[in-house]
Amino acid sequence: MSALTLDEPPVPTAAPSRRPDRTGLLLGVAKRLATAVFVLLCTATVAFFLVRLSGDPVKILLPPDATAEQEQVLRHSLGLDQSLFAQYLDYLRGLLHLDFGDSLVYGQPVSEILADRLPATLELAAAALAVTLVIAIPAGIVAAVRRGRGTDNTVMTGVLLGQSTPPFWVGILLILVFAVWLRALPASGYGTLAVYSVAVVARLLRSSLIDVLSSDHIRSARAKGFGPLQVVLRHGLRNASLPVVTVVGLEVGNLLGGAILTERVFSWPGVGQLTVEAISNRDFPLVQATVLFFAATFVVVNLLVDLSYSFLDPRVRTSR
Repeated sequence: MSALTLDEPPVPTAAPSRRPDRTGLLLGVAKRLATAVFVLLCTATVAFFLVRLSGDPVKILLPPDATAEQEQVLRHSLGLDQSLFAQYLDYLRGLLHLDFGDSLVYGQPVSEILADRLPATLELAAAALAVTLVIAIPAGIVAAVRRGRGTDNTVMTGVLLGQSTPPFWVGILLILVFAVWLRALPASGYGTLAVYSVAVVARLLRSSLIDVLSSDHIRSARAKGFGPLQVVLRHGLRNASLPVVTVVGLEVGNLLGGAILTERVFSWPGVGQLTVEAISNRDFPLVQATVLFFAATFVVVNLLVDLSYSFLDPRVRTSR
């Protein structure tokens, strides 16, 4: 008789571990951090060399009748008599210790000057961002829900005007009307900086929400008896938020960058106006620090936006 063979039961396999996913996520964050450091290093290098093409700051710091000996003494005291490469190495060594040097004009550490001006710029940008979100999100939702109707046309007309009008011109016009003619408001405010951002966010949210509201899961939610408001806010808005979050992150950097012109026009004592003054005075350390500040803002905000995708959309989380 031939021996009967029985099929052996399959050996149970261990459940897949989530550690590789976490490892991949940590590696992704590490790569992004390394990229951010590289971008900031490139920005600091470009700012260092370009600012020195503007001319010799000694000519501005000294009176016109200064002698060549006085210029040489001042140039030596500022370290500008060294070679360009030696100055660059000193600059990089300072950055490693978060030392941005001393201002050539104010004679104070650049970090202290930025710390004094930074709250005004953050206040301006934060208020403009708040105005953007408060106006743009409801406007985008209403325009998407009432697509093709009068409300949608009104919102899109406002969006077109907002994207076509320079913010500083809007500010000057508002000052002329409400502060000079009507004397109803003070000659300052945050809304002018938010004009373009409101238009961009509202238009993108409308477009993204229209695509989401026509998808299958939205029809399923409506078939289950969910009300229109619940369908839009609970099921539609979150799925339409990814591109909006990306643009909002970019607009945060644009609001800080746009503050340079807005602060100059309205004499707002922030980092933007400080940057313009530093460029005019050829204050090398101060220009380098302000440029690096704006670049770091863009890099940090973009990194946070990228990391927020995993929390907003589970599909992004599982794909990493």
